[in-house]
Amino acid sequence: MNDKGTINLGDVRRRFDTAAANFDSADFVHAVTREGLFTRLQPLVVDADSVLDLGAATGSAERQLRKRFRRAHVVSLDISRPMLRQGMLKRPWFSRFLNGPSSSVQADASNLPLKDQSIDLVFSNLLLPCIDRPEVVFGEVARVLRKDGVFAFATLGPDSLLEISRAWSRVDAHAHVNRFPDMHDIGDGLVRAGLRDPVLDVDRLTVRYQDPEKLFADLTSVGARNTLQRRNRSMVGKRHFRQMTAALARSGEISLDLELVYGHCWGGGPAVDPANYRIDAGGIPVRRTSR
Repeated sequence: MNDKGTINLGDVRRRFDTAAANFDSADFVHAVTREGLFTRLQPLVVDADSVLDLGAATGSAERQLRKRFRRAHVVSLDISRPMLRQGMLKRPWFSRFLNGPSSSVQADASNLPLKDQSIDLVFSNLLLPCIDRPEVVFGEVARVLRKDGVFAFATLGPDSLLEISRAWSRVDAHAHVNRFPDMHDIGDGLVRAGLRDPVLDVDRLTVRYQDPEKLFADLTSVGARNTLQRRNRSMVGKRHFRQMTAALARSGEISLDLELVYGHCWGGGPAVDPANYRIDAGGIPVRRTSR
């Protein structure tokens, strides 16, 4: 897992606050993983009266969550108030008469303001790449999830965005891209938090750009710019930025590979001393596909 202090949470919140108005125009990767999550939820039997959309952003998953769980109370939780405001604007005024209640909560996923064992389904699409210590979030999910409830999530694996890291390494020695946890570390963290029977699924997505300006505009629109504690705090000069983009587009086209990690597991009930858990990470079921 990431070392403590890897990501600056205040910077994450400010990036997402700024990105809220344009987030939906560039959230195509979120759309891919969102659909992937719903596809993986289809065969699961989940009787949900309460659903938590953890890291809801502008609430793009809410409509599908309501379609699947029509009478459930859907809680959209995000660290960014402007993101939540955009989500509230998407809700039809008549939805309150047709569906269960909705709530929007601004909070840190590492400190959920929810009661123990109060949620039947936790749905989390690409929140974990923005989290400093995923194991803390897993602990909070395990606390609020009812026994036999489901935690379904999508995140990025360590093979993601390596092209950007390599291009920057030709220019300076500063950190520019987060280091995403290995799949087996994620599975280990889930079980240590008290969640049961994790199943992980790896997919691949390649995104191509002809124009580096469009790439970085999209990253800005989804709040995915550098929020690392160890980043260079001074402005990046135009010359260095041109050198980086030239290294990134050596063949005339920018091709970025993303390792998409999907997972689901079940609530284990009241917490047990983590020291009592032992797991062989190699035994976690994995289904590999390619895009």
